[in-house]
Amino acid sequence: MNRDTWSEVSLSNIRNNMLKIRQTLPKNVKLMAVVKANGYGHGDIEAALMAQQAGAEQLAVAYLDEALRLREHGITLPILILTPIKPRQLKLAIEHDLMLTVTSASWFREARCFKPVTPLRKLRVHVKLDTGLGRLGIYEKPQWDEMVPWLRAADVIVEGVYTHFATAGREDTSYLKQQYMRFVDMIEWVKESRLAVNSYHCAGSAAALRFPELAMDMVRIGAAMYGYYPQKLVPTIKLEPALSLHSTLMQVKKLKKGEYLGYDNSYQADEEQWVGTVPIGYADGWSQSMQGTELLVNGQRAKVIGKICMDQLMIRLPGPCKEGSAVTLIGCQGAESITFAELAAHIGSVPQEISTSLTARVTRIYTDKGEARKRWDKRLIVSSSKGAIL
Repeated sequence: MNRDTWSEVSLSNIRNNMLKIRQTLPKNVKLMAVVKANGYGHGDIEAALMAQQAGAEQLAVAYLDEALRLREHGITLPILILTPIKPRQLKLAIEHDLMLTVTSASWFREARCFKPVTPLRKLRVHVKLDTGLGRLGIYEKPQWDEMVPWLRAADVIVEGVYTHFATAGREDTSYLKQQYMRFVDMIEWVKESRLAVNSYHCAGSAAALRFPELAMDMVRIGAAMYGYYPQKLVPTIKLEPALSLHSTLMQVKKLKKGEYLGYDNSYQADEEQWVGTVPIGYADGWSQSMQGTELLVNGQRAKVIGKICMDQLMIRLPGPCKEGSAVTLIGCQGAESITFAELAAHIGSVPQEISTSLTARVTRIYTDKGEARKRWDKRLIVSSSKGAIL
């Protein structure tokens, strides 16, 4: 590692979070681990392996390239691509034994031109139903009826029918219940069609933890796998964040009263004070929206001042500090901690926006790698980030 800014990812926390979640679910409910967006910024290969160790039966990603990367690194679990692929990509997906999300009959009509001729290559699909998120999926019965003949084809396997909740992390559950009942009604369309369906699923992380009775045949665990969940609404389970973020003080100086700091004179000292420069900026994924947040130095909080630069940011120090001192942007120092939830609240977003924003310039270092090594085939030990070695 040639840089003084890095993240640490606990493999055991990812695995243990999944094991804890598994214990809360009804028996016979399958576990689908969502490892899209490079495992929410934690490393897709590593996250997939930890999920497999914890007993996940399936994986999910957002895009075809993400699924192909998992296959290239020896991941053999069934993989669902959550975003519909282009019809011309069908042959590639089938060759790598990938499950596809489908949302329209028109997709099937075009995709038939690209389907491999061999009868051994079947198309495995999950049908997405839109019950109120308004993003992707069938939302009217005529759309379903138009798709049914395509789903009945001999070379098509309907692996699943699913939906996604819009408000599972909110205290008010009225809209979630409305979506669930809508899904139940739409399932009747499926049953009336007499199609064979292997699984129905509607619950993501928050819904699975809060309402295990909604688990149906399978749950999709993404955010909670990495320690992100509505903790106040689920006090019966304790999940641990898997990622922490660290850097160092590269320069320390005393700023006089009235002096400016940062682009556009974005900060002016109201008194004599110590300030430090930290080598992380918006090119690393630490955006200018983080201005005003706090970091930890010598176990104390230090506020980010001035505009965050591309490669550095500045903080107001609690007093004189040594250059080279450790800085924690996410994680603990002594009794103090900076959490994803705190930072997400500051920017008006969710924790996963922060971890997925961390760019490749931030090296991922995988902790407890010795323990993890014992648990999987050495042929599959890989790294998804430059400089991070298992």
